[in-house]
Amino acid sequence: MYKQFKQRHKIIQKYSYFISNFGKKINKYKTLKTKGKQIKLTAPPLGAGGLPFMLQSAYTKDLIEVGVDEVGRGCLAGNVVASAVILPKDFTHDVLKDSKKIPKNLHQSLAQEIKDNALAWAIAEASPAEIDKYNILQATYLAMHRALDMLDIRPELILVDGNRFKPYDFTPHNCIVKGDNKFFAIAAASILAKAYRDAQMETLALEFPAYDWDKNVGYPTKNHKKAIAIHGFTQWHRLTFKST
Repeated sequence: MYKQFKQRHKIIQKYSYFISNFGKKINKYKTLKTKGKQIKLTAPPLGAGGLPFMLQSAYTKDLIEVGVDEVGRGCLAGNVVASAVILPKDFTHDVLKDSKKIPKNLHQSLAQEIKDNALAWAIAEASPAEIDKYNILQATYLAMHRALDMLDIRPELILVDGNRFKPYDFTPHNCIVKGDNKFFAIAAASILAKAYRDAQMETLALEFPAYDWDKNVGYPTKNHKKAIAIHGFTQWHRLTFKST
């Protein structure tokens, strides 16, 4: 069992090298060799500047992959939210990409479409109190791990948006900078987290209208910081974050 895991991990490492060179002109790589076998790569043809011009359905051919992303790290108020999504290997979508590049009015409908088509999905969060206790980076990892804990299917490879991740349960992972604009699973996780958190902050704005959370969703806008100066902090504010 350990030998099999070690072999699969070596394959993942080779894929990691391949994907980390996305920005270079590496069209010549069509297959990877391991133990005398050839593995067909699923990376796209490269466009201008050597960059992929479309999101990919999968990172590997046969591993169960989960995309993970978070939203709300830079906010002064509200939870940090993470999502984990496992999509079918042949999943494609004409609109889905990084949530920051999709109009807000499409987020909720896209989120429902993702839920309807995903093999498994989960959304989890870490509270402002946990952010203040552990720091925002560790709280983000906590939210990500909670989302992974909630999945009905155990992933064999974790695809994480960004450049850092805390290892989870001996499961191999790969950090992909701007991964939500390269892989559908990460983009899907981005949308679920964003749609969930935005709705949450809009609901909280009804209770705390002075802070404009229905508009800024907790980010440090001028009006948000002005409201803090006038009205003080709420239980949803992160007290360890600078507000001015």
